[in-house]
Amino acid sequence: MFNAPLNTSSTSDAQYVLASYGWDEGWEAEFAPYTAQGLVPGRVVRVDRGQCDVMTADGIVRADTAFVTPHDPLRVICTGDWAAVEAVGNPRYVKTYLPRRTAFVRSTSSQRSEGQILAANVDHAIIAVSLAVELDLGRIERFLALAWESGAQPLVVLTKADLVPDPVTLAHLVQDVETTAPGVGVLTVSSHTGEGTDVLAAVVAGGTSVLLGISGAGKSTLANALLGADVMEVRATRDVDGKGRHTTTTRNLLALPGGGVLIDTPGLRGVGLWDAEAGVGQVFSEIEEYAARCRFHDCAHEAEPGCAVLAAVGSGELPERRLESYRKLMRENQRIVAKTDARLRSEIRRDWRLKSAVGRANHAAKRGGRA
Repeated sequence: MFNAPLNTSSTSDAQYVLASYGWDEGWEAEFAPYTAQGLVPGRVVRVDRGQCDVMTADGIVRADTAFVTPHDPLRVICTGDWAAVEAVGNPRYVKTYLPRRTAFVRSTSSQRSEGQILAANVDHAIIAVSLAVELDLGRIERFLALAWESGAQPLVVLTKADLVPDPVTLAHLVQDVETTAPGVGVLTVSSHTGEGTDVLAAVVAGGTSVLLGISGAGKSTLANALLGADVMEVRATRDVDGKGRHTTTTRNLLALPGGGVLIDTPGLRGVGLWDAEAGVGQVFSEIEEYAARCRFHDCAHEAEPGCAVLAAVGSGELPERRLESYRKLMRENQRIVAKTDARLRSEIRRDWRLKSAVGRANHAAKRGGRA
């Protein structure tokens, strides 16, 4: 229904425009009640200052988001949403948006620890990691947790592969990342030589993809390679630390010539988790498997007898760095959840009090034994 040639009719032209941005029969069924209200569908391609650009069957329209600006920052309109827009008006308004199939959410850097939605309705999360600097495996794990929690399929893309000419060294770097990202594809690319870009283009052709990474990771250069044109501005990266200025300052959704759409995002200085326990568990799936064999079902993998996780570390099967990273992310996620979940916060405090009481009792017993 949505693959008709452009020149068959104006109706099929309109369907083709929406289909090229990800519209399908599922979205059409979801939108049916709004069609009856005289609203038209469109995909949000950019949001800024209370307004957004929406790709509709008639092209890009500028719309006001005043009707969809709730107090909850996770429910504001964002790039990738499918919106219900007024058919006419000046200004035109977005009345609502369709339920999201997937959503990328991170915690903000504010003391209020609010969630921030980065992109919606994404199928593939492309995590760009530069080979121009030393690999930060912990940061990759954070991005992977964010991606898995969103519901999208992650892919780690190691950019600037031409800067690692020795194939043995490159193979070791890829292996390090593969160990860090179980169940996730790892692709080396070079926008300079073209290596790997054809494989990446084939991946992103099937749906909506989002580019994630820090400044200087080569996201905008990669986006230009996929777009086949210098659409995104590229700025030089500092030689001293591999970092760059923010080339992309807003999230932009762009249709790709080979099919699919791409959301390019600004470089993320911080990647805070937001209720991402399932995502963390997916990143550290091997630890979860070991944990299932622990003697105690609530084992914290600290010093408990019969801990299969600690046994795996001791035998060398599980790198200690992985366990430390797992503990760190789980603690961070628990703190974030506790700030928004009063019941869990109460349970954590009760657990702290219980552990403190046990500690005091043990200390008193030891002192008594020495006496």
